[in-house]
Amino acid sequence: MSNKYDSIKLENQLCFPLYAVSNKIIRSYKPFLDKLNLTYTQYITMMVLWGQDNINQKQLGEKLYLKSNTLTPLLKKLEEKGYINIYKSSNDERQIIISLTKLGIQLKDQAIEIPKAISESMHLEIDEITNLYNTLYKILDN
Repeated sequence: MSNKYDSIKLENQLCFPLYAVSNKIIRSYKPFLDKLNLTYTQYITMMVLWGQDNINQKQLGEKLYLKSNTLTPLLKKLEEKGYINIYKSSNDERQIIISLTKLGIQLKDQAIEIPKAISESMHLEIDEITNLYNTLYKILDN
């Protein structure tokens, strides 16, 4: 017999296992990212830049699902580390452009094995990973 409070039990919430798994996966990146002097959020930012250099800050924020007030200090830190340059567009000074430095480009080679190591640590079959990935993006895109 269910009671009226079942809907607010932790074990009945979709948000909780998503939150817990997210934290667990992000923690599993830490030993790899420490070697690169990156936080997880800095790492995902670099992944976007490795795929699309010279991107404007607004587009970068959209790809990362991050607001400007979170992204700006993160970019400043990456700039201080020498991984990126931040400058105003010559076409429109309101647009901020983010580009990789030589050091930021070289970091890509150091990061190349991280996804494989993380994937192996999850102990999931490739079809399980693919299904989970597709489901999560379905939620993000709605």
